[in-house]
Amino acid sequence: MAPAGHPWMWMAGALITALMMGVTEPLLANDATSCDNPSDTGPSGSTRDIGGGAKEDTRADEGSSSRIVNGSDCEMHAQPWQGALLLQPNQLYCGAVLVNPQWLLTAAHCRKPFYRIRLGHHSLSPVYETGQQLFKGIKSIPHPGYSHPGHSNDLMLIKLNRKIRETQAVKPINISPHCPTAGTSCLVSGWGTTSSPHVKFPKVLQCLNITVLSADRCRKAYPGQIDSTMFCAGDEAGRDSCQGDSGGPVVCNGSLQGLVSWGDFPCAQPNRPGVYTNLCQFTKWIKDTIQSNS
Repeated sequence: MAPAGHPWMWMAGALITALMMGVTEPLLANDATSCDNPSDTGPSGSTRDIGGGAKEDTRADEGSSSRIVNGSDCEMHAQPWQGALLLQPNQLYCGAVLVNPQWLLTAAHCRKPFYRIRLGHHSLSPVYETGQQLFKGIKSIPHPGYSHPGHSNDLMLIKLNRKIRETQAVKPINISPHCPTAGTSCLVSGWGTTSSPHVKFPKVLQCLNITVLSADRCRKAYPGQIDSTMFCAGDEAGRDSCQGDSGGPVVCNGSLQGLVSWGDFPCAQPNRPGVYTNLCQFTKWIKDTIQSNS
């Protein structure tokens, strides 16, 4: 996870190409390689997937990846719901969260034509780890209200090709039915870049404690870009989620509260907190969608 700068959305691109990102202005990482129209332009915020060459910065990886900035190594199996979305053969581009024995949640801006999913893995390395489970995504369902290049309704369900085998390393997490309150301490995790704008990869999953900010402070940080489907969190400059962390979990009081979505680039800048999908607004849609597609 990394510090914040210009708004971003993090759609992780390939880990290997991540080292060549070289982004100098806010961009949507998924503009270059996602299913969305690469010619579109939109809000100043960028997603936190891995990508480069776009106008906004989401937090996904598309040719370059980022991660939590100034976090620390997560304890082994402390985040058994944490998933990784991979490009072939083993290139991370987004995070994901296991919310059902056969379903993941991730950011809608992480959408791809196919999905390779890894659960129960602590290291960023593709080397096999005891307890890991690999899956294919057989169906992806972005929220119908999501449209590129905006940031609203940034969530998507992915159905696995089979149910997980629940273990100490792999198990789902419940979604909080309550909206976050300012001052709540939460934990965000991911394998995204640990520095920004210069890319540096962690060896293992990174964890970072962040604090939920008030809606007023969030709107002041990003005028005209915040709605009820988002919340801001951060605690101080130099600590943030970043490219490569998109779609990963924000856990508050033991429940899933949000997904890494977008923010400023470079990450972890003063008064430019990370912005997260506000899952309390979508509990009915998530439940109904899983039931109707199971």
